[in-house]
Formats: sequence, C-alpha cells, structure tokens
Amino acid sequence: MPQFFMNKRLIILLVSIIILVALIGFSIRSRDKLTWPEQFIKDTSGWVQTLVSRPAHYVAGFIDNVRDLQSTYEENKELKAKLEELGKLEYQVQGLQKENATLHETLKEKENLSSYNPMNATVIRRNPDRWRELLTINKGSSNGVKKNMAVMTASGLIGKVKSVSTGTATVQLLSSEDPTNRISAVIQADSKKKGDKVFGLIVDYDKESKYLIMESTEDSKKAKIKKGQLVTTSGLGGVFPEGLPVGKVVKVEPDKDGLTNNIFIQPAADFYDVEHVIIIKRTATQPDDVEEEKGL
Repeated sequence: MPQFFMNKRLIILLVSIIILVALIGFSIRSRDKLTWPEQFIKDTSGWVQTLVSRPAHYVAGFIDNVRDLQSTYEENKELKAKLEELGKLEYQVQGLQKENATLHETLKEKENLSSYNPMNATVIRRNPDRWRELLTINKGSSNGVKKNMAVMTASGLIGKVKSVSTGTATVQLLSSEDPTNRISAVIQADSKKKGDKVFGLIVDYDKESKYLIMESTEDSKKAKIKKGQLVTTSGLGGVFPEGLPVGKVVKVEPDKDGLTNNIFIQPAADFYDVEHVIIIKRTATQPDDVEEEKGL
C-alpha cells in the first residue's frame, strides 16, 4: 500500500512537469494572437497597474511640486537677504563717499589756514533743543581746546566752544538763540579800500528764513552793501582770527528804530548736517577769559 502511494505521487509529479514544459513551450512560440486566458490575465494586470500607478504618479508629482516650491522659497529668501545686504552696502558706500568728501574738503581747508592752527574733530552728540543748539565733539582740554575758540567746517564758521572737559568739548552754533552769542564780522568790499568795508556784529538767527542777522550802525547806502558780498570774521573781538568765512549778504533792512541796519546773511556752512569740524586755535595772543566776541 505505501509503495502504491509513492508511485502515484511520482506519476503526478512527472505529469505536472510534462504539462508545465508543454505550457512553457506553447507560450514562448511565435504567435500572432494570445489565448483568452493570457489576454484576461494581461488586461487585468494592466488595469491594476494603471489603477495603482496613477495615484502614485499624482502623489510623486505633488511631492516634487512641494519640493520645487520649497526650493523656490529658499532661493527667494536668499535673494531677498542679498538684496537687503546690497541696500545696506549702498547706504554704507554713500556714507563713506560723503565722509571721504567731507574729510577731503577739511584737509583742503586745513592747507589754506595760515594765521591760525586748525584741529580736526568729530561730532559725537547733538542737543536736540533748538534753543541752545549745542554739539559735543571728541576733543577737549587734553588736546589744547579752550573756551571761545572758533569752530568751523570746510564750508565756513558754525560757532564757538562754549565749555570744555578733558576729552570732549561743547560747541554752541551760530543758530543758537542765546543773546550773548555774538560774533564780530565784516562785509568784504569789492575794492581794496579799507573804507569800503562794513563792520558789525552777528546778533541773531532767523530760524524761518535760516539767515544770520548782522547789525551795523553804518549807512547801507553809503557803505554800498550789495547782495552776494562775502561776510567774514573781523578779528576785532580779540578771540576769533580774521577772515573766517561766515556767509553772503542776502538783503539789508533798517531796524525798527531806524538807527541801525539789519543785514541778512546766508550762512556758508550747514548748521544741521555737521559730522566733522575744525577747531581754530588762534596763534596770536588772545584774552584768557572772554565771554563773547566784542568790539567794533
């Protein structure tokens, strides 16, 4: 009995192998048409593959789009950062160009100063109170700065030293509304005659027109004061040296009482855009304690 079952199994195995070989040979032979089982299996597998591949392609495409958007976002972020950096560099370049031009003009002005010794300084603080109009500079008594020394830019006079500490000094601008802040000045004549010069005091500042006001007792018609004439320091006050540029004459008006003339002057320097200044150390002997520029 066991021998019979063993033979039966062997026979079934051989028959199965023969059928498998026959099917393989039948499937690999050259044919124009497939059998209906092959067609059914192939169509079914193709439909299943299509059903599975479409969502897979959609998901893969969605992931790729998300990656592309993320990559674009990162690139835009980097470009924006570079543009911001470029903008900062542009402002820095403009600031450096301005500072370079200012220093260049300051050095040029230094070469032209012969009757006094100039000292360069930088503004480190400004008082926002227009009533006092004060600047703080980075030079003080340790550098030889003294009270009442003239202070100017490369363009012209802006004020004087009001107070001094060891490492800094406070500068009072000509635009200050302090009535004691007076500067002895002179209007330069067109000719070389001494009598053609007009002397006076810078006594006020018109904050609306931004003109300095010079007061003179001389007759404007006789003195022949004209628009555009240069105004400089006279040196008569004993503190400021002669010839520091103050501005140009704009117009002349009689005072309310008619005894003096008010001469309006366009300042040579800009009082509101000051970064570097020149402190004027007069070489001639000057009073030790002078509260203001005096003398005509």
